[in-house]
Amino acid sequence: MQEMIMGSNVALADLSEDVGSVIVSLGWVSPTGEGDADVSVLLLDANGKVRSDSDFYFYNHPVAADGSVQLLGKTPTADGSEDRISFDLTAVSSGIDRIVVAASRYGEARFGELEDVRITLADAAGESLLRFAVDDAGSVTAVIFGELYRRGEGWKFRAVGQGYETGLAGLATDFGVDIEDDAATETDAELGAAEADEQVDGAASAAAEEPAGQAPLDAIPAPRLPEGEADGPRKPAARPRTAKKKVTLPKTVKKTLAENDSWRQARLFPVSVLKSDRDREMRATSVLLSVMAQVPEFSRRLTAGFGAPAGRMETFTEVSLPHGDNPRRPDGVIRVERAGKLWTALVETKTNGNALKADQVQAYMDIAARRGYEAVITLTNDVALEGSPLVDVKIDKRRKHKVALWHLSWAEVTQQAQMLIRHEGVGNAAHAWLLQELLHYLQHENSGCHGFQNMGPAWVPVRNGIDDETLCQGDARALEVVENWERLIRQVCLRLGGELGQKVLPVQRAKRGTDPKERRNRLADQLCLNGRLRAELRIDGIPGVLTVSADLRTGKLRTGIDIPAPEQGYPLSWAKRLVRRLAEAPADLHVETLLDSETGGPRGTLERLRPEPADLLPKDNAKITGFRLSLLKSMGSGRGNAETGFIRSVDDAVDRFYTTVVVHLDTPTTRRTSSKERVTAE
Repeated sequence: MQEMIMGSNVALADLSEDVGSVIVSLGWVSPTGEGDADVSVLLLDANGKVRSDSDFYFYNHPVAADGSVQLLGKTPTADGSEDRISFDLTAVSSGIDRIVVAASRYGEARFGELEDVRITLADAAGESLLRFAVDDAGSVTAVIFGELYRRGEGWKFRAVGQGYETGLAGLATDFGVDIEDDAATETDAELGAAEADEQVDGAASAAAEEPAGQAPLDAIPAPRLPEGEADGPRKPAARPRTAKKKVTLPKTVKKTLAENDSWRQARLFPVSVLKSDRDREMRATSVLLSVMAQVPEFSRRLTAGFGAPAGRMETFTEVSLPHGDNPRRPDGVIRVERAGKLWTALVETKTNGNALKADQVQAYMDIAARRGYEAVITLTNDVALEGSPLVDVKIDKRRKHKVALWHLSWAEVTQQAQMLIRHEGVGNAAHAWLLQELLHYLQHENSGCHGFQNMGPAWVPVRNGIDDETLCQGDARALEVVENWERLIRQVCLRLGGELGQKVLPVQRAKRGTDPKERRNRLADQLCLNGRLRAELRIDGIPGVLTVSADLRTGKLRTGIDIPAPEQGYPLSWAKRLVRRLAEAPADLHVETLLDSETGGPRGTLERLRPEPADLLPKDNAKITGFRLSLLKSMGSGRGNAETGFIRSVDDAVDRFYTTVVVHLDTPTTRRTSSKERVTAE
């Protein structure tokens, strides 16, 4: 992999022969686990300007109509996460001279608060070609990481690293994006009578408790408002003119015409006839590939990250391919045609928790290499981890044609379908209906496409070893449990993100350059010592990081969140405001006051604190830095996904905490709303 320095450039064809499609990844490490940024792409003509606002791509406008650009979203890495962007360079309009790749932070956040800010570029086979580290980002709020530009018939990459103190607004306007704020100002009437009454009551209560002449602020949590917003209400986001009307599922269920509840609606993809694992594999493959061929938005979501171009897709099942004396029959084949060229991939599917067979995958890799296929895609309930492949295959580097091995989890497929039909929308009603039928099939208990659902054979021995204190550091079984815990947390993020339509990612607080295997070995040793598994989830729009911990000694699950104290106001009003916001939260919710000292603050259950919020205040007037909210729940003992299983108990604990606690908390003012809103605010 070639290391770039600021201002250097390189021809992509000099690095690889397979650069018709490339994947660009932007990454960074947040020491706190909460820092993040949004990527954006601008297509520029020979004058260095966008032709129209439709050449500006960001998270609310992630896909080009011609398939040349697709923002793939965030992917967890060993030390944080990275944003990936797929470019089909063969589909870029001839009127485009340069492609600028940038990222911006929002609110008062700066890139100097992040570490290891970098951009990498990989070819269609997934091989990393170049890397550029952006050093000393400092106080800027937006950075141009690099640009792709034409030279003759090919493309080159230039490492830029230019920062903008004026943020996304300065960057966008420099390239001719028309930022238009046509939204009406929000009024008190739009807040709703209930919320308005609550604000009035809160202000009156705070005013009665605080010294005269000082204005009360009772918002909790209440980070400082961005400059220019403190003196008045924030305007809603200007609606991007690039957004097109799309079809999503209706929020209210239509009234059924069935005579009684026992009637079942006819389905395009029935599951009642599935009797064996082989039946499930064949049906799941056929159902998925047929929907991919008919719904371009969905197929691009699944294949763009594998280097597939945007084009006419055909899919096939049960194809027989020669392989020595015994022909092989992969579960499926994907073929995409673009400008007379074919991109092809073999598909191997497993359902119902069945594992991939290394010799089978190896045979498909060999067949793909001989026949000129670009990729082999495996699709199972398992979740792949960085640095821990599901199967080990040997790649013959002497072959000129490279074949990429990619993996999808059924949980990822389900999430992408949810995001499209429930939150983002698709091109027409027929596509929405097809995705709805697919989603119903995948989520049916008989489909076998349930995602990760088994903590593995080491789960019970590790639990017993922790209970009787015989588990020693270095035990390979502890490492297996840690890896499966990481898989479970990633699946929880996928499921929750699909349901909420939000970005949900596991937080890694590893130091720069930490090897994923070394990190997991360290966590396995900690499990042997303290008997606990712990994870953190970052969810867009909530005022902190959601934590999940499993104590294998006590058999308890704890879900929690730390919310910061407001920067202004008075502690008593903070406590009252918090208790009032949690009026519908469970009575057994634990609330703890966090102090700027080594000693712990007051704590109690919500049931006890409701009549006396002042009990949250420290007796010695110590400085309050925030509040910790947590719920305890007994964890399942089994290794599987049954009602008494550990996996089901973790899912239930996260769901309960989010739906009964987190939803009642104030959304931080630095939340991500839309790129257009941040452009107008900066």
